[in-house]
Amino acid sequence: MDSPSTTRSAARSSMIESIRACGLTGMRIDKEELRRKITMPLYLRSAIRDAIRLKDAVAAAETHYKGADGGAGLIQDYSAPEGPMVVFINSRSGGRHGPVLKERLQQLMGEEQVFDLQDVKPHEFVQYGLPCLDKLASLGDHCAKETREKLGVVVAGGDGTVGWILGCLGTLNKQGREPVPPVAIIPLGTGNDLARSFGWGGSFPFAWKSAVKRTLHRAITGPVARLDSWHVQISMPSGEAVDLPHSLKATEECSLDQGLEIEGALPDKTNCYDGVFYNYFSIGMDAQVAYGFHHLRNEKPYLAQGPISNKIIYSGYSCTQGWFLTPCISDPSLRGLKNILRLHVKKVNCSEWEQVPVPKSVRAIVALNLHNYGSGRNPWGSPKPRYLEKRGFVEAHAADGLLEIFGLKQGWHASFVMVELISAKHIAQAAAIRLEVRGGEWKDAYMQMDGEPWKQPMNKDYSTFVEIRRVPFHSLMINGE
Repeated sequence: MDSPSTTRSAARSSMIESIRACGLTGMRIDKEELRRKITMPLYLRSAIRDAIRLKDAVAAAETHYKGADGGAGLIQDYSAPEGPMVVFINSRSGGRHGPVLKERLQQLMGEEQVFDLQDVKPHEFVQYGLPCLDKLASLGDHCAKETREKLGVVVAGGDGTVGWILGCLGTLNKQGREPVPPVAIIPLGTGNDLARSFGWGGSFPFAWKSAVKRTLHRAITGPVARLDSWHVQISMPSGEAVDLPHSLKATEECSLDQGLEIEGALPDKTNCYDGVFYNYFSIGMDAQVAYGFHHLRNEKPYLAQGPISNKIIYSGYSCTQGWFLTPCISDPSLRGLKNILRLHVKKVNCSEWEQVPVPKSVRAIVALNLHNYGSGRNPWGSPKPRYLEKRGFVEAHAADGLLEIFGLKQGWHASFVMVELISAKHIAQAAAIRLEVRGGEWKDAYMQMDGEPWKQPMNKDYSTFVEIRRVPFHSLMINGE
């Protein structure tokens, strides 16, 4: 259990973070000076806008290159701003603040640099907007070339929105289209654990007008940090109907590791899905609670109008889902994940799979990448060096190529973990994970990744496999601290 001094220190840190989030620290930022630093020349903004609208980067680039200098070579007079950036905003996040925040951002930079995700999707920017700058640069436009090299991205939204943008930017690495713009965050979601992990605060600030200026200024000046991202592939018997989140897509390629022994026979046909997460993947009761909450919120959106009301409803809902009562009232075969799950991991600097026993008391297993989970909690804790050495663990970092795997038991255990009175049950640290899930008396399992839950059907004859591996390149985050 944490000592009183540790608890007091955590409370002070939380208070400092809240003050920073409210925009009460830092020097005064002059609006006009900030605008000069982040606003691109009008012809570049217009070229990007037209490229996305027309879905033709080359045509937009050639049109605006010819029109920028009037045929007199004046295009060389344009210079790139110190910190050019584009903003993606989920205007439906942040309660009533979303639309006014969008208007404020448009006032602080060119209107064409602020993309509402209801209108412009991040993959459209990656597919048409950035290639437009690249094409202008290839035509000899030095301003476009420098702007492309300096460009940053600000995401105004929750963790799901940030992950969506990071995933789209990640395709630049695969295609060799560097540099990849780093990402800053204006937190508008409920948990905002990605924002917390990189110093952007855990909530939308009260003094938001001045805080937005400070956020944009920090997006220019902040150092760039690295973040591991994790590829998930799910293989299940075909014929099973499943409603997966948008972060998982169907794929024809099923590249599960064939070097691991599988219990039982394989089905003749399988369906495969893949996706990427940045914070966590979980299976079990926590995902079931999240799944129920999301459906309740979708059915009755008037109940959840902002982060605070979301958290209140979520807490109340979790008490009705068996998190606390199931161990006492259900059949033993329906209580723990041990009854449906086999867990294999590859440890650091090891190429062989190793089976890890699933503790019989555990009802949720989480593979965590960041220090923050569940609105800023650290369930892995801060183990002492002697304990780490004894268990064969290393100190956890967001870019260490490892996931921390821990278990949550019943609701009382989870509650003490989430208020950081105790740490979760440490299971393993892993560079790769294989979950094999098979039904029986269980008809469904619940899973989630980065806050997006789904109900995974289970087959009593064939297993469903989930394999998690690190993406071979890092995502780039701007540190806001």
